[in-house]
Amino acid sequence: MFSRIKKDIKVVFERDPAARTVWEVLLCYPGLHAIWLHRIGHYFFKRGFVVLPRMISNLARFITGIEIHPGATIGEGLFIDHGTGIVIGETAEVGDNVTLYQGVTLGGTGKEKGKRHPTIGNNVVVASGAKVLGSFSVGDNSKIGAGSVVLKAVPPNSTVVGIPGQVVWHNGKKVNGLEDIDLEHDDLPDPVQEMMQCLQRNMFKMEERISQLEEELEKRDIKSL
Repeated sequence: MFSRIKKDIKVVFERDPAARTVWEVLLCYPGLHAIWLHRIGHYFFKRGFVVLPRMISNLARFITGIEIHPGATIGEGLFIDHGTGIVIGETAEVGDNVTLYQGVTLGGTGKEKGKRHPTIGNNVVVASGAKVLGSFSVGDNSKIGAGSVVLKAVPPNSTVVGIPGQVVWHNGKKVNGLEDIDLEHDDLPDPVQEMMQCLQRNMFKMEERISQLEEELEKRDIKSL
């Protein structure tokens, strides 16, 4: 137990430059408190208890603003930055060394039974306000951009942005260890901007072609005279 707590604290120092002392991390990081309370609730949930783990989950939400269903499976090295408004559903699975920012939802899309929440791979970063909805997988080493709504599977080593989410970057640098996790969730391509730039390039080509045609017509007119 103490080794896991030490690892949890180490994760905070590795991924949050604002963390300064161990006591600060222990007392002032709601993401840590939510994870620790979830482990207690998950322990009872796996042993068939119903009300008690949900009460622990509600207590964690009241204290931290983070709601993790006691049935959710959470891997090692999860880091929740700030965390206000985070919701993780009952059948969600979160891999190792995952980073979640405030306002993230790992939710379902309907009233279906069974597996209805996403599976998040290892070394994944889900940025502020992103919604990952449905029973599918987000591959290892992927990034979900801020405010994105992801409704389908994401391959490994990808970056997803937009509503609905689109893969705009794939097969980039592979993450090999905790210290190499890419937290630059603000450095994302803009698909709308790329589309506008593409249209602009096509317009320039059309203008050049029109100019060429006009010159050819003028030359023909001159020759005909």
